[in-house]
Amino acid sequence: MALILGIDPGSRVTGYGLVNSVGNKLDYIGCGCIRTETELLPDRLKAIFDGICQVIEQYSPQESAIEEVFMGKNAASALKLGQARGSAMVACLHHELPVAEYSARQVKQALVGKGGADKIQVQHMVKVLLGIDDKIQEDAADALAISICHANTQSSLIKMAGTKSFSRKRFRG
Repeated sequence: MALILGIDPGSRVTGYGLVNSVGNKLDYIGCGCIRTETELLPDRLKAIFDGICQVIEQYSPQESAIEEVFMGKNAASALKLGQARGSAMVACLHHELPVAEYSARQVKQALVGKGGADKIQVQHMVKVLLGIDDKIQEDAADALAISICHANTQSSLIKMAGTKSFSRKRFRG
């Protein structure tokens, strides 16, 4: 059993989502967005740090996962996104929470089955997998997708580790 905090970083809006992973079962715990109100980047980074710390203190997750930065057409935007991501990661590490990193392609692959899925497909799968009927904010849905991806990855790694040790015993005899 692991309570996982997924984080979709952004310099203006950072989404967060929490799922509880028990075996192959996922339970929706909560989600939301941290919105920065100021134009000054250092103040936005502090708001992200403080917001993630508050979520961690409220829910006490055991693991966290965050989306990697992708390089788009605008280098300045990528740098700001990287700084927001760093602020969120430091908040997790400040609370001694391990941080896993996933590319957008990995997250889409884990939820939809193809790395080129669009946001609507990802949001739909998040709602289906977690049994959510209500509308979810886009950034919060992305954060939930990241936490689901992490849960699936951890589950697969555990299964693979068990299979390898079983296979060795089986084939040695």
